[in-house]
Amino acid sequence: MPPKDKLTKEQILAALARLNELLRDKGVMGEICIFGGAAMVLAFDARESTRDVDGIFVPKREVTSSAIQVAEEFGFEPDWLNDGVKGFISDDAEFTSDGMPVFSNLRIMRPTSEYLLAMKCLASRVAEATGDGDRADIITLLKINRISDATTACDIVVRYYKESPLHPRVRFYIEELISELNSSPKP
Repeated sequence: MPPKDKLTKEQILAALARLNELLRDKGVMGEICIFGGAAMVLAFDARESTRDVDGIFVPKREVTSSAIQVAEEFGFEPDWLNDGVKGFISDDAEFTSDGMPVFSNLRIMRPTSEYLLAMKCLASRVAEATGDGDRADIITLLKINRISDATTACDIVVRYYKESPLHPRVRFYIEELISELNSSPKP
């Protein structure tokens, strides 16, 4: 694996292709909705790598067992494909296959760019010594969605996560990023 156990776009695509082969050999049609950093890597070329592939997938048993085999074959961590994100899925989730690879026995989806922005803003993990947190991803998604004011960004978060009020920390973080985005030179 690359430095610091990160998965590159090429590695993720190769692993998904192998996962497709294993499912095809079993006569199974699988589906994965890929979230987080892996969606940023695959759909938007927004970063070079990610720690893992967060997703929700069906049929769970067949995809999980095949993913474990892929991990063994590729030397990945056993949970390179995991469903830890399932507790953060909105009831109003929106998905698309735009920008995602196409396989015979594995349908790949991702959140829409607005929904992914809402998820990233709600999480708004700050940078740690090991990474940039969600900052770069949020800025990329603000640009992709052509959002230049904090009210619009906050409204998007609330649209997908109306069951929980927008925490002031999230609102302040969004305002900070929008301010930074609006003050940066335009290309």
